[in-house]
Amino acid sequence: MPAFPQTRMRRSRRHPWSRRLVQENRLGPSDLIQPLFVVGGQGLREPIASMPGQSRLSIDQLVDVAMECRDLGIPAIALFPVTPAELKTPDGRQATNPENLICRALRAVSKAVPDLGLIGDVALDPFTTHGQDGVLDDVDVVDNDRSLEILCRQAVVQAQAGCNVIAPSDMMDGRVGAIRRALDAEGMNQVQILSYAAKYASAFYGPFRDAVGSKGSLGKGDKRTYQMDPANSDEAIREVVLDLDEGADMVMVKPGMPYLDICRRVKSELGVPTFAYQVSGEYAMMSAAAQNGWLDWDRVILESLLSFKRAGCDGVLSYASMEVARGM
Repeated sequence: MPAFPQTRMRRSRRHPWSRRLVQENRLGPSDLIQPLFVVGGQGLREPIASMPGQSRLSIDQLVDVAMECRDLGIPAIALFPVTPAELKTPDGRQATNPENLICRALRAVSKAVPDLGLIGDVALDPFTTHGQDGVLDDVDVVDNDRSLEILCRQAVVQAQAGCNVIAPSDMMDGRVGAIRRALDAEGMNQVQILSYAAKYASAFYGPFRDAVGSKGSLGKGDKRTYQMDPANSDEAIREVVLDLDEGADMVMVKPGMPYLDICRRVKSELGVPTFAYQVSGEYAMMSAAAQNGWLDWDRVILESLLSFKRAGCDGVLSYASMEVARGM
């Protein structure tokens, strides 16, 4: 009698209902965070050429989109401002203005959609003439400690405007502890910190810089003196541990798909709330391939987002969040 396999893995794959029963990871709207770009003006939805399907939104339009996110079951949105060139300065002082674009947007959304989480980016690159995330010293290197003072003021004005979660993405040493102390000193000890703890000096950020208008400011400069080397993994764990010790409530890995190994290490070794950012370059390359007929967009975006859950992420920032949630 022929020897047939006793264990047949295909048995549980035969029917759709059976595949659902044994599925190990699931993706839902509550796993997603929608990043949104805010621009001045009224009634504006400016398409972003390098990010098909995404737009820069004026505050009135942002409020409408925020309501839809809430209705779709998306728990939070992350806001990024487009700062006019005339308001950019070497020290990025507009970041600390309580009446700046992002603070006005936070107040509008928190009033209109109070049950939606608001995540505020804390970094100076949208506000500086040089496009760096901090202020420069006399030899044009980002000055860590001078930058911390400005970042703390930026975090405080955003929290006062209604931001629930401060998300420092600047990668200055000690910034989580400094921001935590600054928030607590203002009586805002319930405001959470989502630290971009393992943020790499990646080539995948280009479309984002187009979207916020910082690419021209940065020019041929780079951020390798403060963002992480893509070759390093152990260093990411050290960064995460430091930020947790300084008071981070949640941590972020950025970019996403090229760094799923980092997501898995953070979750497995530290067991903390772990998020990842499916960044603009990841979104753009999948979008472009789909537009050329090389990929099935609906399948590839779901597969890519599910990979974050499989790697241990509790949530994902993705530009496709609303689109995916609509289909669930």
